[in-house]
Amino acid sequence: MSLIEEYTYRAIDARGGAVVKGTIEAASENAVASKLRAQGLTPLEVALTSKTGLNREITIPGFEKNVKADTLAVFAKQMAGLINAGLPLMRTLAILTEQAEDKKLQAALLQVHAAVEQGQALSQALAAHERVFPPLMVSMVRVGESGGFLGQALTSVAATYKNEAELQNKIKSATTYPLIVLVIAILGVIGMVTFIVPVFAGMFTTLGSELPLPTQILVNLSNNMIWILPVLILVFVVFFFWWQKNKHTEKVRRVVDPWKLKLPVFGPLATKIAVARFSRGLSMMLKAGVPLVQALSIVGEASNNFKVESAVRAVQESVTQGKSFSTPLAKAEVFPPMVAQMASVGEESGTLPEMLASIADFYEGEVETATEQLTASIEPILIVGIGILIGGMVVSLYMPIFSIYGELGNQ
Repeated sequence: MSLIEEYTYRAIDARGGAVVKGTIEAASENAVASKLRAQGLTPLEVALTSKTGLNREITIPGFEKNVKADTLAVFAKQMAGLINAGLPLMRTLAILTEQAEDKKLQAALLQVHAAVEQGQALSQALAAHERVFPPLMVSMVRVGESGGFLGQALTSVAATYKNEAELQNKIKSATTYPLIVLVIAILGVIGMVTFIVPVFAGMFTTLGSELPLPTQILVNLSNNMIWILPVLILVFVVFFFWWQKNKHTEKVRRVVDPWKLKLPVFGPLATKIAVARFSRGLSMMLKAGVPLVQALSIVGEASNNFKVESAVRAVQESVTQGKSFSTPLAKAEVFPPMVAQMASVGEESGTLPEMLASIADFYEGEVETATEQLTASIEPILIVGIGILIGGMVVSLYMPIFSIYGELGNQ
């Protein structure tokens, strides 16, 4: 996806007939022309400003981040409000493009505006920017366009991504503190091994006695830190780049995603998050009139877990063959029994969208409770673990001194 770039232009001022020159930022030459016409200028020549050396924008493949859920929620809410107020689509897109703070969203909207101006449908223009507008949003816009209720569809999208943003914030709040403490602990251990242990090692050399095994291990580790530390940093950097490039591939997700759901503390939380996302997305799409089979294919991708996607594909195959929706849910390990039971009741009573919304409400509440419990329980575990690690190192350093005093006492 191309971002906003700088263009030079020559144009005629319609008011005075003078030729004017300048630079302007836009996503394409067509977008530049549209901007110039809006300013009362008739473009004569538009060219991309040359960017070389330090002026070139550097992007690393695999590191482009998607637009945040809260940004999408605000965008969808604003667009719904403008459309419901009766503003034409082109004017709505122009306003949203101008006030967008996220650079990726603004660049995509510039291209969407140009595409719609050339006759494309809004959903088609949005679909061309999959890293900005997720399939769930594009499908909802397509349904809203075809049914004549685009504003209502965007309102539903805004509500969905608001819930998603709140969910992400809860997860971040639960994991940020443990990660910070863990990083500090690792840096503390590296600092002790690198700077403190050598001081003791020099003292142990003067004593001349044989070192206990734990102390000897620490001393050997300290003596080899000059090459161990660079190797660790190199391995971490290589793994980080490899992970960023391959984490979304099916081969990696097939192994990692099921493992995420089996982790002792974080596994149940990841399961609840996946169920909440699945239920909320499917409920919203069914209420908007999206066919169940199509909705399942979209929400499966939105679950962000390969095992959940596989389970949803099994449900989709069952529905395609005219069979039950809830039966495959009961067979899938990832969905708790309550989900299948409530879905079965909704299927039989014709209230499946409402029942799925209830499931989403329940599991979003469960996620909130689980994150609070996680934060409360992981703090003492980290404190005890760090205390054992650093305390063990301190005891190992003083063991030779204790041995010497013991020998002197026996004499």
